[in-house]
Parts: sequence; C-alpha cells; structure tokens
Amino acid sequence: MTRRPPARRTSARRSPVRRPRRTSASTRRRRQQESQLIALGVTVLVGIAVVVAVVQWLLVHWWLLVLAAAVAILAGVLWWQRRTQQAQWEQVRTQALRYGLAQLDALGHRDFEYAVRDLMRRDGCADAVQVGGQGDLGADVKATDPYGRLWVIQCKHRRHGDRGAAVGTPELQVLNGTARPVHRADVVVMVTNSRITQPGRNFAQQQRIHLVDRRVLADWAAGSRPLWELLRAVPPPRRPSALS
Repeated sequence: MTRRPPARRTSARRSPVRRPRRTSASTRRRRQQESQLIALGVTVLVGIAVVVAVVQWLLVHWWLLVLAAAVAILAGVLWWQRRTQQAQWEQVRTQALRYGLAQLDALGHRDFEYAVRDLMRRDGCADAVQVGGQGDLGADVKATDPYGRLWVIQCKHRRHGDRGAAVGTPELQVLNGTARPVHRADVVVMVTNSRITQPGRNFAQQQRIHLVDRRVLADWAAGSRPLWELLRAVPPPRRPSALS
C-alpha cells in the first residue's frame, strides 16, 4: 500500500493590527495656528461689533459727548490754574527763603543738601538739583547761575555744628578729583555748617575750590546776598544775563 504523506497543518493567518497614525509635529503646529487664527478672528469680530454698537449708542445720545468734552475742558482749566498757583507760591517761598544756623544744624545730611539746593534756587538758579547719594561722584548739588556758570557743590553736615568734626583735606581731594573732570564745573564749592581745617584751606586755595564754612553759610542763608557775591575770585560769567 502506498502511504499518503501526512497532511500539513495550516495555521490560521492573523490579520495585521493597524496602529493609529501618529500626528506629526508640523500637523499639530498647523492645527494650533488654525485654532489661534479662528480665535483671533472671533475676537476681532466681537470687538468690531462692540465698537459699532457703542458708536450707534453715542450717536443717539450725542449730548453725553458734549457733556464729557465740557467736563474735560473744565478739568484741564482747573489743573492748569492749580499748577500756575503752585509755581507762583513756590517762587514766593524761595524768594523769601531764610535759614538760621540752628535750623540748619537740626537738619539731617540729606535735608541739608535740599536746603542748599533751595538756597541756590532762591539766588536765581532755576535748574538747581540735589544729586547727592550713592554714586554721586562728589557732587551733592548742581546748579547753573544766571551768568551761565555751572556750580558743583559738596555738602558736609555736622550734627553738632561748629563743635562737630572739621572738614579736612581728604574730603576736598574727593571733590577736586571729580568736580571739573567729571561734572565740568565752572565753580567748585564745599559747604559745611562746621569748620574747615587750615591744611584744607590751603589745599582749596591751590585747587581753586571755594569754601562756605559756618560763617559764610550764616550770611548766605540769611538772604543778604547771592552766594557768588559772598565768595572771592569766582570765574567770570559765561554769558550776559538780566542780572549783569
């Protein structure tokens, strides 16, 4: 007998599993941009609709525009009048400004700088400004006088007045090192409510630094004359002025 070959077992074929397609990064960015554009478009349309509605409402209620304009004009006039009055009061205050030595002694160092600034403004230096503080490079007050000269002033306040520490050469050296090279000063001044040592006076004379000690400060703060009339050998005016 002829033997038949054994039948081969046929295994059932499994259909391949379909994996979900991955969305590429570019596709995600495109969809995100499309969503942003749609949101922007909706926002613009809503904004336009709101503006149109407001304009239509204002056209119907036009008298509100007239009322708002009148209120704005009135507020502007009142603001300008108040500003003018404040400027006038400030001018009167500075012109009548006087200090006694006891008042100056009672000030803190920063307030003393502001007092010196106000005295310069009283004398006609409209742009006088307090600049003292960290990184001031030796300048506490800067001002331009009516003759066009730039003043750079360093202030040394002593709590105990003439009984406090005297201003010496080291402080004057700091001022001398920056006043002209850095600040371009025409007039360099050291102001103190105390005393100045003799070596400091000698150094100041050599370097053309003007000294305002307690005695000169008392005359200046009392309002007798502008500071440039109390100091000697002040540089000549840079330009003519009404006070010339």
